[in-house]
Amino acid sequence: MKKAKRFEEGPNRFYTFNLDRLSPLKIGKFAMKRCLKLCVFAMLLALIAGCASVPLDFPKEESVAIADTSNTRQAKEVAEWLDNRPDVSGFYPLSQGFDAFGARLVLISVAEASIDAQYFLMKPDNAGLVFAAKLLEAADRGVRVRLLLDDIFTTVEDIDLVMLDAHPNIQVRIFNPIARKGIDVLNYLGHFSLANRRMHNKAFIVDNQVAIVGGRNIAVEYYQLETTGEFIDFDMLSTGPIVKDVSAQFDTYWNHKLAVPMEVLFAKDRSEKIERARALITREMAEAGDSIYGDAINTPLMRRFFEQSLDPYIADARLITDDPQKLLEEVSVEQQVVVNEMREALAAAEREIYIFTPYFIPRKAGIEFIKELRAKGIRIVLLTNSLATNNHTPVHSHYSSYRKDLLRAGVELWEARADAAKITTPEGQTGLDQLTLHTKGILIDGERIFVGSLNLDPRSIDINTEMGLLIDSPELGEQLMNDAIERIPKIAYRLQLDENDKITWHATIDGEAVVETTEPQTSAWRRFAAWFLKIAPENQL
Repeated sequence: MKKAKRFEEGPNRFYTFNLDRLSPLKIGKFAMKRCLKLCVFAMLLALIAGCASVPLDFPKEESVAIADTSNTRQAKEVAEWLDNRPDVSGFYPLSQGFDAFGARLVLISVAEASIDAQYFLMKPDNAGLVFAAKLLEAADRGVRVRLLLDDIFTTVEDIDLVMLDAHPNIQVRIFNPIARKGIDVLNYLGHFSLANRRMHNKAFIVDNQVAIVGGRNIAVEYYQLETTGEFIDFDMLSTGPIVKDVSAQFDTYWNHKLAVPMEVLFAKDRSEKIERARALITREMAEAGDSIYGDAINTPLMRRFFEQSLDPYIADARLITDDPQKLLEEVSVEQQVVVNEMREALAAAEREIYIFTPYFIPRKAGIEFIKELRAKGIRIVLLTNSLATNNHTPVHSHYSSYRKDLLRAGVELWEARADAAKITTPEGQTGLDQLTLHTKGILIDGERIFVGSLNLDPRSIDINTEMGLLIDSPELGEQLMNDAIERIPKIAYRLQLDENDKITWHATIDGEAVVETTEPQTSAWRRFAAWFLKIAPENQL
Protein backbone atom coordinates (compact mmCIF):
# COMPACT_ATOMS: atom_id res chain seq x y z
CA MET A 1 0.00 0.00 0.00
CA LYS A 2 1.42 3.30 -1.06
CA LYS A 3 1.31 6.27 1.31
CA ALA A 4 1.99 9.93 0.84
CA LYS A 5 2.61 12.68 3.37
CA ARG A 6 1.53 16.32 3.55
CA PHE A 7 2.30 19.26 5.87
CA GLU A 8 -0.51 20.26 8.20
CA GLU A 9 -0.99 22.80 11.01
CA GLY A 10 2.56 23.14 12.20
CA PRO A 11 6.22 22.65 11.38
CA ASN A 12 6.57 19.14 12.75
CA ARG A 13 3.12 17.59 12.27
CA PHE A 14 2.40 15.19 9.38
CA TYR A 15 -0.73 13.31 8.44
CA THR A 16 -1.03 10.30 6.09
CA PHE A 17 -3.87 9.10 3.93
CA ASN A 18 -4.41 6.11 1.69
CA LEU A 19 -4.16 7.01 -2.00
CA ASP A 20 -5.94 3.77 -2.97
CA ARG A 21 -9.18 5.05 -1.37
CA LEU A 22 -9.20 8.33 -3.32
CA SER A 23 -10.42 8.72 -6.88
CA PRO A 24 -8.37 10.80 -9.33
CA LEU A 25 -11.16 13.45 -9.26
CA LYS A 26 -10.95 13.77 -5.47
CA ILE A 27 -7.17 13.94 -5.62
CA GLY A 28 -7.42 16.71 -8.22
CA LYS A 29 -9.93 18.68 -6.15
CA PHE A 30 -7.75 18.28 -3.09
CA ALA A 31 -4.69 19.50 -4.98
CA MET A 32 -6.56 22.50 -6.38
CA LYS A 33 -7.91 23.50 -2.96
CA ARG A 34 -4.51 23.16 -1.39
CA CYS A 35 -2.89 25.17 -4.18
CA LEU A 36 -5.55 27.87 -3.88
CA LYS A 37 -5.03 28.14 -0.12
CA LEU A 38 -1.28 28.39 -0.56
CA CYS A 39 -1.70 31.10 -3.19
CA VAL A 40 -4.05 33.13 -0.99
CA PHE A 41 -1.68 32.74 1.94
CA ALA A 42 1.28 33.82 -0.21
CA MET A 43 -0.67 36.83 -1.50
CA LEU A 44 -1.58 37.83 2.06
CA LEU A 45 2.05 37.60 3.13
CA ALA A 46 3.07 39.68 0.13
CA LEU A 47 0.46 42.32 0.93
CA ILE A 48 1.57 42.54 4.54
CA ALA A 49 5.22 42.60 3.58
CA GLY A 50 4.53 45.34 1.06
CA CYS A 51 2.28 47.45 3.28
CA ALA A 52 3.01 51.12 3.60
CA SER A 53 4.79 52.73 6.53
CA VAL A 54 5.26 56.28 7.76
CA PRO A 55 8.82 57.64 7.54
CA LEU A 56 9.89 58.93 10.94
CA ASP A 57 13.10 60.67 9.87
CA PHE A 58 11.58 63.72 8.15
CA PRO A 59 12.65 67.16 9.40
CA LYS A 60 10.22 68.98 11.68
CA GLU A 61 10.35 72.13 13.72
CA GLU A 62 10.86 71.67 17.45
CA SER A 63 8.81 73.82 19.78
CA VAL A 64 8.34 74.10 23.52
CA ALA A 65 5.87 75.67 25.90
CA ILE A 66 5.92 79.47 26.02
CA ALA A 67 7.93 80.12 29.16
CA ASP A 68 6.91 83.66 30.06
CA THR A 69 3.14 84.03 30.20
CA SER A 70 3.14 86.16 33.34
CA ASN A 71 1.22 88.97 31.65
CA THR A 72 -1.73 86.81 30.64
CA ARG A 73 -5.12 86.92 32.29
CA GLN A 74 -4.65 83.33 33.38
CA ALA A 75 -1.40 84.16 35.19
CA LYS A 76 -3.04 86.98 37.12
CA GLU A 77 -6.10 84.91 38.06
CA VAL A 78 -3.95 81.95 39.12
CA ALA A 79 -1.84 84.25 41.30
CA GLU A 80 -4.99 85.51 43.01
CA TRP A 81 -6.37 81.97 43.33
CA LEU A 82 -3.17 80.86 45.06
CA ASP A 83 -2.90 84.01 47.25
CA ASN A 84 0.20 85.16 45.35
CA ARG A 85 2.23 82.15 46.48
CA PRO A 86 4.31 81.19 43.43
CA ASP A 87 5.82 78.16 45.13
CA VAL A 88 2.57 76.20 45.65
CA SER A 89 0.21 74.34 43.32
CA GLY A 90 -3.57 74.41 43.51
CA PHE A 91 -6.10 71.77 42.44
CA TYR A 92 -9.81 71.34 41.97
CA PRO A 93 -11.56 68.05 41.06
CA LEU A 94 -13.78 67.81 37.98
CA SER A 95 -16.00 64.83 38.68
CA GLN A 96 -18.95 65.73 36.46
CA GLY A 97 -18.49 65.41 32.71
CA PHE A 98 -20.37 68.57 31.82
CA ASP A 99 -18.22 70.59 34.23
CA ALA A 100 -15.08 69.04 32.73
CA PHE A 101 -16.18 70.04 29.23
CA GLY A 102 -17.15 73.52 30.41
CA ALA A 103 -13.76 73.98 32.07
CA ARG A 104 -11.96 73.18 28.82
CA LEU A 105 -14.18 75.52 26.81
CA VAL A 106 -13.84 78.37 29.31
CA LEU A 107 -10.07 78.03 29.34
CA ILE A 108 -9.96 78.05 25.54
CA SER A 109 -12.13 81.18 25.45
CA VAL A 110 -9.78 83.14 27.74
CA ALA A 111 -6.47 81.83 26.36
CA GLU A 112 -4.09 84.55 25.25
CA ALA A 113 -0.75 82.88 24.52
CA SER A 114 -1.03 79.13 23.99
CA ILE A 115 -3.16 76.00 24.10
CA ASP A 116 -1.56 72.54 24.19
CA ALA A 117 -3.93 69.55 23.92
CA GLN A 118 -2.81 65.91 24.04
CA TYR A 119 -5.34 63.08 23.76
CA PHE A 120 -5.59 59.36 23.10
CA LEU A 121 -8.64 59.89 20.91
CA MET A 122 -10.90 62.54 19.41
CA LYS A 123 -14.20 61.88 17.63
CA PRO A 124 -16.10 63.95 15.05
CA ASP A 125 -19.16 64.24 17.30
CA ASN A 126 -20.62 67.27 19.06
CA ALA A 127 -17.84 67.32 21.66
CA GLY A 128 -15.13 67.16 18.99
CA LEU A 129 -16.98 69.71 16.86
CA VAL A 130 -17.32 72.30 19.63
CA PHE A 131 -13.77 71.69 20.85
CA ALA A 132 -12.32 72.17 17.35
CA ALA A 133 -14.44 75.25 16.66
CA LYS A 134 -13.27 76.91 19.87
CA LEU A 135 -9.64 76.09 19.04
CA LEU A 136 -10.14 77.84 15.70
CA GLU A 137 -11.61 80.89 17.43
CA ALA A 138 -8.62 81.02 19.79
CA ALA A 139 -6.22 80.72 16.86
CA ASP A 140 -8.05 83.56 15.12
CA ARG A 141 -7.29 85.69 18.21
CA GLY A 142 -3.58 84.93 17.81
CA VAL A 143 -3.27 82.09 20.31
CA ARG A 144 -0.72 79.39 19.42
CA VAL A 145 -2.43 75.98 19.38
CA ARG A 146 -0.66 72.60 19.40
CA LEU A 147 -2.90 69.52 19.08
CA LEU A 148 -1.35 66.06 19.58
CA LEU A 149 -3.55 63.01 18.98
CA ASP A 150 -2.84 59.31 19.06
CA ASP A 151 -3.86 57.77 15.76
CA ILE A 152 -5.61 54.44 16.26
CA PHE A 153 -8.92 55.47 17.86
CA THR A 154 -9.05 59.06 16.62
CA THR A 155 -11.87 58.98 14.08
CA VAL A 156 -11.82 62.62 12.94
CA GLU A 157 -11.31 62.69 9.18
CA ASP A 158 -7.82 63.63 8.04
CA ILE A 159 -9.16 66.51 5.97
CA ASP A 160 -10.70 68.07 9.08
CA LEU A 161 -7.40 67.79 10.96
CA VAL A 162 -5.64 69.23 7.91
CA MET A 163 -8.12 72.11 7.98
CA LEU A 164 -7.10 72.86 11.57
CA ASP A 165 -3.42 72.44 10.74
CA ALA A 166 -3.73 74.86 7.83
CA HIS A 167 -4.43 77.72 10.21
CA PRO A 168 -1.19 79.70 10.68
CA ASN A 169 -1.55 79.51 14.48
CA ILE A 170 -2.43 75.80 14.73
CA GLN A 171 -0.17 72.78 14.44
CA VAL A 172 -1.56 69.25 14.47
CA ARG A 173 0.62 66.19 14.98
CA ILE A 174 -0.45 62.54 14.98
CA PHE A 175 1.36 60.24 17.36
CA ASN A 176 2.60 56.92 15.99
CA PRO A 177 0.43 57.10 12.84
CA ILE A 178 -0.57 54.30 10.54
CA ALA A 179 0.32 54.94 6.89
CA ARG A 180 -2.47 56.54 4.84
CA LYS A 181 -1.56 54.70 1.63
CA GLY A 182 -2.82 51.17 1.05
CA ILE A 183 -5.15 49.20 3.33
CA ASP A 184 -5.31 50.33 6.95
CA VAL A 185 -5.63 46.85 8.44
CA LEU A 186 -2.66 45.53 6.50
CA ASN A 187 -0.60 48.61 7.37
CA TYR A 188 -1.41 47.96 11.02
CA LEU A 189 -0.63 44.23 10.86
CA GLY A 190 2.49 44.75 8.82
CA HIS A 191 3.95 46.99 11.52
CA PHE A 192 2.19 45.43 14.49
CA SER A 193 5.12 45.59 16.91
CA LEU A 194 5.02 49.40 16.78
CA ALA A 195 1.41 50.07 15.76
CA ASN A 196 0.20 48.11 18.79
CA ARG A 197 2.00 50.55 21.15
CA ARG A 198 -0.04 53.67 21.84
CA MET A 199 0.15 57.05 23.57
CA HIS A 200 -2.65 56.90 26.16
CA ASN A 201 -1.78 60.25 27.83
CA LYS A 202 -4.38 63.01 28.33
CA ALA A 203 -3.36 66.59 29.09
CA PHE A 204 -4.75 70.04 28.36
CA ILE A 205 -2.71 73.18 29.11
CA VAL A 206 -3.63 76.85 28.61
CA ASP A 207 -1.09 79.69 28.68
CA ASN A 208 1.31 77.40 30.57
CA GLN A 209 -0.68 78.45 33.66
CA VAL A 210 -3.59 76.00 33.99
CA ALA A 211 -3.74 72.30 33.15
CA ILE A 212 -6.38 69.59 33.18
CA VAL A 213 -5.09 66.04 33.70
CA GLY A 214 -7.23 62.93 33.98
CA GLY A 215 -8.99 60.18 32.07
CA ARG A 216 -11.25 62.02 29.63
CA ASN A 217 -10.75 62.11 25.86
CA ILE A 218 -12.57 64.37 23.36
CA ALA A 219 -15.88 62.59 22.66
CA VAL A 220 -19.47 63.03 23.82
CA GLU A 221 -19.54 60.02 26.16
CA TYR A 222 -16.96 61.60 28.46
CA TYR A 223 -18.92 64.83 28.99
CA GLN A 224 -22.54 63.79 29.62
CA LEU A 225 -23.40 64.75 26.06
CA GLU A 226 -24.20 61.19 24.96
CA THR A 227 -27.96 60.52 24.90
CA THR A 228 -27.82 56.80 25.72
CA GLY A 229 -25.09 56.39 28.33
CA GLU A 230 -22.41 57.94 30.47
CA PHE A 231 -18.74 57.29 31.12
CA ILE A 232 -18.08 58.13 34.77
CA ASP A 233 -14.69 59.80 34.65
CA PHE A 234 -12.48 62.17 36.58
CA ASP A 235 -10.12 65.09 35.84
CA MET A 236 -8.07 67.45 37.99
CA LEU A 237 -7.86 71.17 37.29
CA SER A 238 -4.29 72.14 38.18
CA THR A 239 -2.44 75.43 38.64
CA GLY A 240 0.93 76.57 39.93
CA PRO A 241 4.38 75.03 39.38
CA ILE A 242 2.95 71.59 38.56
CA VAL A 243 1.68 73.02 35.25
CA LYS A 244 5.25 73.54 34.05
CA ASP A 245 5.83 69.81 34.55
CA VAL A 246 2.73 68.95 32.53
CA SER A 247 3.95 71.28 29.77
CA ALA A 248 7.40 69.66 29.81
CA GLN A 249 5.73 66.25 29.42
CA PHE A 250 3.76 67.59 26.45
CA ASP A 251 6.92 69.00 24.85
CA THR A 252 8.68 65.64 25.19
CA TYR A 253 5.92 63.89 23.25
CA TRP A 254 5.40 66.74 20.80
CA ASN A 255 9.06 66.71 19.72
CA HIS A 256 9.46 62.93 19.74
CA LYS A 257 10.16 61.12 16.48
CA LEU A 258 6.76 59.38 16.66
CA ALA A 259 4.88 62.71 16.57
CA VAL A 260 4.25 63.22 12.85
CA PRO A 261 3.04 66.58 11.46
CA MET A 262 -0.35 66.34 9.81
CA GLU A 263 1.02 67.93 6.63
CA VAL A 264 3.28 64.91 6.13
CA LEU A 265 0.33 62.50 6.25
CA PHE A 266 -1.84 64.56 3.89
CA ALA A 267 0.51 66.18 1.42
CA LYS A 268 -1.71 66.39 -1.68
CA ASP A 269 -3.34 69.59 -2.92
CA ARG A 270 -6.01 70.42 -0.38
CA SER A 271 -6.98 74.09 -0.58
CA GLU A 272 -10.49 73.47 -1.91
CA LYS A 273 -11.17 70.66 0.57
CA ILE A 274 -9.90 72.77 3.46
CA GLU A 275 -12.28 75.58 2.56
CA ARG A 276 -15.20 73.15 2.43
CA ALA A 277 -14.21 71.57 5.77
CA ARG A 278 -14.02 74.95 7.50
CA ALA A 279 -17.37 76.01 6.05
CA LEU A 280 -18.92 72.75 7.27
CA ILE A 281 -17.57 73.04 10.80
CA THR A 282 -18.71 76.66 10.98
CA ARG A 283 -22.24 75.69 9.91
CA GLU A 284 -22.46 72.73 12.28
CA MET A 285 -21.17 74.86 15.14
CA ALA A 286 -23.92 77.37 14.47
CA GLU A 287 -26.54 74.61 14.42
CA ALA A 288 -25.54 72.65 17.51
CA GLY A 289 -22.41 74.02 19.07
CA ASP A 290 -23.63 77.33 20.45
CA SER A 291 -26.22 75.73 22.69
CA ILE A 292 -23.77 73.09 23.94
CA TYR A 293 -21.18 75.76 24.62
CA GLY A 294 -23.66 77.96 26.46
CA ASP A 295 -24.90 75.11 28.63
CA ALA A 296 -21.39 73.81 29.42
CA ILE A 297 -20.04 77.15 30.63
CA ASN A 298 -23.13 77.90 32.73
CA THR A 299 -23.13 74.97 35.14
CA PRO A 300 -23.08 75.96 38.83
CA LEU A 301 -19.41 74.99 39.05
CA MET A 302 -18.48 77.05 35.99
CA ARG A 303 -20.34 80.08 37.33
CA ARG A 304 -18.28 79.81 40.51
CA PHE A 305 -15.18 79.47 38.30
CA PHE A 306 -16.00 82.75 36.55
CA GLU A 307 -16.78 84.44 39.88
CA GLN A 308 -13.47 83.17 41.29
CA SER A 309 -15.33 81.76 44.27
CA LEU A 310 -13.83 78.27 44.04
CA ASP A 311 -11.37 77.56 46.82
CA PRO A 312 -8.40 75.55 45.52
CA TYR A 313 -6.81 72.67 47.36
CA ILE A 314 -3.24 73.79 47.99
CA ALA A 315 -0.93 70.79 47.88
CA ASP A 316 2.42 69.36 46.96
CA ALA A 317 2.24 67.18 43.87
CA ARG A 318 4.35 65.59 41.20
CA LEU A 319 3.69 64.49 37.68
CA ILE A 320 4.45 60.86 36.90
CA THR A 321 4.88 60.05 33.22
CA ASP A 322 6.24 57.35 30.99
CA ASP A 323 8.81 58.35 28.41
CA PRO A 324 7.58 58.03 24.78
CA GLN A 325 10.70 55.99 24.12
CA LYS A 326 8.85 53.19 25.94
CA LEU A 327 6.99 52.52 22.69
CA LEU A 328 10.19 51.90 20.76
CA GLU A 329 11.87 49.53 23.20
CA GLU A 330 11.30 46.05 24.53
CA VAL A 331 8.96 45.89 27.50
CA SER A 332 11.01 46.25 30.67
CA VAL A 333 10.60 47.26 34.29
CA GLU A 334 12.74 50.35 33.67
CA GLN A 335 10.25 51.65 31.10
CA GLN A 336 7.23 51.18 33.39
CA VAL A 337 7.74 54.51 35.16
CA VAL A 338 4.15 55.26 36.15
CA VAL A 339 3.45 51.76 37.44
CA ASN A 340 6.73 51.54 39.34
CA GLU A 341 6.17 54.84 41.15
CA MET A 342 2.57 53.97 41.95
CA ARG A 343 3.68 50.61 43.35
CA GLU A 344 6.01 52.46 45.71
CA ALA A 345 3.21 54.81 46.74
CA LEU A 346 0.86 51.88 47.44
CA ALA A 347 3.54 50.01 49.37
CA ALA A 348 3.88 53.05 51.65
CA ALA A 349 0.17 52.98 52.59
CA GLU A 350 -0.53 52.70 56.31
CA ARG A 351 -4.30 52.23 56.55
CA GLU A 352 -6.40 51.92 53.42
CA ILE A 353 -6.40 52.13 49.64
CA TYR A 354 -9.35 52.93 47.37
CA ILE A 355 -8.81 51.94 43.74
CA PHE A 356 -11.02 53.07 40.85
CA THR A 357 -10.17 51.45 37.53
CA PRO A 358 -12.30 50.56 34.49
CA TYR A 359 -10.09 47.62 33.56
CA PHE A 360 -8.39 45.41 36.12
CA ILE A 361 -6.18 42.44 35.27
CA PRO A 362 -3.75 42.04 38.19
CA ARG A 363 -1.96 38.92 36.94
CA LYS A 364 -0.10 36.72 39.40
CA ALA A 365 2.34 39.45 40.47
CA GLY A 366 -0.52 41.83 41.22
CA ILE A 367 -2.32 39.28 43.37
CA GLU A 368 0.87 38.64 45.35
CA PHE A 369 1.37 42.39 45.86
CA ILE A 370 -2.22 42.72 47.11
CA LYS A 371 -1.66 39.84 49.53
CA GLU A 372 1.44 41.59 50.87
CA LEU A 373 -0.55 44.77 51.48
CA ARG A 374 -3.35 42.85 53.17
CA ALA A 375 -0.80 41.03 55.38
CA LYS A 376 0.22 44.46 56.70
CA GLY A 377 -3.40 45.17 57.60
CA ILE A 378 -4.07 47.54 54.70
CA ARG A 379 -7.74 47.75 53.79
CA ILE A 380 -8.28 47.62 50.01
CA VAL A 381 -11.49 48.77 48.32
CA LEU A 382 -11.67 48.21 44.56
CA LEU A 383 -14.33 49.56 42.20
CA THR A 384 -14.25 48.35 38.59
CA ASN A 385 -16.68 47.57 35.79
CA SER A 386 -19.11 44.69 35.83
CA LEU A 387 -19.69 42.61 32.73
CA ALA A 388 -22.78 44.73 32.02
CA THR A 389 -20.86 48.03 32.17
CA ASN A 390 -17.54 47.00 30.66
CA ASN A 391 -17.06 48.26 27.10
CA HIS A 392 -14.23 45.75 26.50
CA THR A 393 -15.64 42.27 27.11
CA PRO A 394 -12.29 40.43 26.68
CA VAL A 395 -10.85 42.47 29.55
CA HIS A 396 -13.72 41.38 31.80
CA SER A 397 -13.19 37.79 30.66
CA HIS A 398 -9.68 37.76 32.10
CA TYR A 399 -10.42 39.97 35.11
CA SER A 400 -13.16 37.54 36.18
CA SER A 401 -10.54 34.81 36.60
CA TYR A 402 -8.98 36.79 39.47
CA ARG A 403 -12.13 37.71 41.41
CA LYS A 404 -12.05 34.79 43.81
CA ASP A 405 -8.36 35.38 44.54
CA LEU A 406 -9.17 39.02 45.37
CA LEU A 407 -12.08 38.11 47.61
CA ARG A 408 -10.10 35.42 49.42
CA ALA A 409 -7.35 37.96 50.02
CA GLY A 410 -9.88 40.20 51.76
CA VAL A 411 -10.31 42.85 49.06
CA GLU A 412 -13.64 44.70 49.21
CA LEU A 413 -14.61 44.22 45.59
CA TRP A 414 -17.31 46.30 43.89
CA GLU A 415 -18.59 46.26 40.30
CA ALA A 416 -20.50 49.15 38.72
CA ARG A 417 -24.22 48.77 37.97
CA ALA A 418 -25.29 49.36 34.38
CA ASP A 419 -28.49 51.14 35.47
CA ALA A 420 -26.76 53.59 37.85
CA ALA A 421 -26.39 56.43 35.32
CA LYS A 422 -29.66 57.89 36.61
CA ILE A 423 -27.95 58.26 40.00
CA THR A 424 -24.75 59.85 38.72
CA THR A 425 -26.48 62.31 36.36
CA PRO A 426 -26.54 65.80 37.92
CA GLU A 427 -29.86 67.22 39.04
CA GLY A 428 -31.56 69.05 36.21
CA GLN A 429 -30.13 66.83 33.47
CA THR A 430 -31.98 63.98 31.80
CA GLY A 431 -31.14 60.60 33.27
CA LEU A 432 -29.20 58.21 31.04
CA ASP A 433 -29.73 54.50 30.49
CA GLN A 434 -26.24 53.00 30.59
CA LEU A 435 -23.28 53.60 32.86
CA THR A 436 -19.64 52.70 32.22
CA LEU A 437 -16.87 53.36 34.72
CA HIS A 438 -13.89 55.11 33.11
CA THR A 439 -12.31 56.76 36.17
CA LYS A 440 -8.65 56.01 36.82
CA GLY A 441 -7.88 57.05 40.37
CA ILE A 442 -6.37 55.86 43.64
CA LEU A 443 -6.82 57.21 47.19
CA ILE A 444 -4.14 56.28 49.71
CA ASP A 445 -4.87 56.75 53.43
CA GLY A 446 -7.28 59.54 52.52
CA GLU A 447 -4.27 61.81 52.00
CA ARG A 448 -2.67 60.97 48.66
CA ILE A 449 -4.53 61.07 45.37
CA PHE A 450 -3.54 59.66 42.01
CA VAL A 451 -5.46 60.79 38.94
CA GLY A 452 -4.43 60.17 35.36
CA SER A 453 -4.67 57.87 32.37
CA LEU A 454 -3.41 54.61 33.94
CA ASN A 455 -5.58 51.51 33.78
CA LEU A 456 -4.48 48.57 35.90
CA ASP A 457 -4.11 46.11 33.05
CA PRO A 458 -1.26 44.69 30.93
CA ARG A 459 -1.85 47.16 28.09
CA SER A 460 -1.30 50.23 30.28
CA ILE A 461 1.54 48.63 32.20
CA ASP A 462 3.50 47.01 29.38
CA ILE A 463 2.37 48.38 26.03
CA ASN A 464 1.10 51.99 26.13
CA THR A 465 2.47 55.17 27.65
CA GLU A 466 0.63 56.70 30.62
CA MET A 467 0.73 59.74 32.90
CA GLY A 468 -0.86 61.06 36.08
CA LEU A 469 -0.65 63.36 39.08
CA LEU A 470 0.23 62.16 42.57
CA ILE A 471 -1.13 64.79 44.97
CA ASP A 472 -0.52 65.01 48.72
CA SER A 473 -3.59 66.69 50.23
CA PRO A 474 -5.43 65.49 53.36
CA GLU A 475 -8.20 68.02 52.67
CA LEU A 476 -8.82 66.92 49.08
CA GLY A 477 -8.30 63.29 50.03
CA GLU A 478 -10.94 63.54 52.76
CA GLN A 479 -13.48 65.05 50.36
CA LEU A 480 -12.88 62.39 47.71
CA MET A 481 -12.94 59.63 50.34
CA ASN A 482 -16.29 60.83 51.70
CA ASP A 483 -17.68 61.01 48.17
CA ALA A 484 -16.50 57.46 47.50
CA ILE A 485 -17.94 56.08 50.73
CA GLU A 486 -21.30 57.63 49.90
CA ARG A 487 -21.42 56.88 46.20
CA ILE A 488 -19.96 53.39 45.74
CA PRO A 489 -22.83 51.48 47.47
CA LYS A 490 -25.34 53.47 45.40
CA ILE A 491 -23.86 52.67 42.00
CA ALA A 492 -22.24 49.25 42.42
CA TYR A 493 -22.67 45.65 43.50
CA ARG A 494 -20.47 44.28 46.25
CA LEU A 495 -19.10 40.83 45.47
CA GLN A 496 -18.91 38.12 48.12
CA LEU A 497 -18.26 34.38 48.29
CA ASP A 498 -21.13 32.21 49.55
CA GLU A 499 -20.84 29.00 51.57
CA ASN A 500 -20.25 27.05 48.35
CA ASP A 501 -17.38 29.33 47.32
CA LYS A 502 -19.54 30.87 44.57
CA ILE A 503 -19.56 34.58 43.79
CA THR A 504 -22.69 36.54 44.67
CA TRP A 505 -23.51 40.18 43.90
CA HIS A 506 -25.15 42.34 46.59
CA ALA A 507 -26.77 45.78 46.20
CA THR A 508 -29.50 48.00 47.55
CA ILE A 509 -31.69 49.13 44.65
CA ASP A 510 -34.65 51.47 45.23
CA GLY A 511 -34.44 50.71 48.93
CA GLU A 512 -34.53 46.92 48.56
CA ALA A 513 -31.68 44.47 49.17
CA VAL A 514 -30.84 42.52 46.02
CA VAL A 515 -28.69 39.41 45.71
CA GLU A 516 -27.66 38.05 42.30
CA THR A 517 -26.02 34.69 41.65
CA THR A 518 -25.01 35.32 38.02
CA GLU A 519 -23.42 38.33 36.32
CA PRO A 520 -26.08 41.00 36.97
CA GLN A 521 -27.97 42.76 34.20
CA THR A 522 -26.53 40.57 31.45
CA SER A 523 -28.00 38.16 28.92
CA ALA A 524 -27.00 34.54 28.52
CA TRP A 525 -25.37 35.50 25.22
CA ARG A 526 -23.26 38.20 26.89
CA ARG A 527 -22.12 35.73 29.54
CA PHE A 528 -21.27 33.16 26.88
CA ALA A 529 -19.27 35.76 24.95
CA ALA A 530 -17.33 36.65 28.11
CA TRP A 531 -16.55 32.98 28.70
CA PHE A 532 -15.52 32.41 25.08
CA LEU A 533 -13.30 35.48 24.92
CA LYS A 534 -10.99 34.06 27.54
CA ILE A 535 -9.12 32.85 24.47
CA ALA A 536 -7.93 36.43 23.88
CA PRO A 537 -4.25 36.87 24.85
CA GLU A 538 -4.15 38.42 28.32
CA ASN A 539 -0.90 40.29 27.67
CA GLN A 540 -2.63 42.36 24.95
CA LEU A 541 -5.55 43.53 27.11
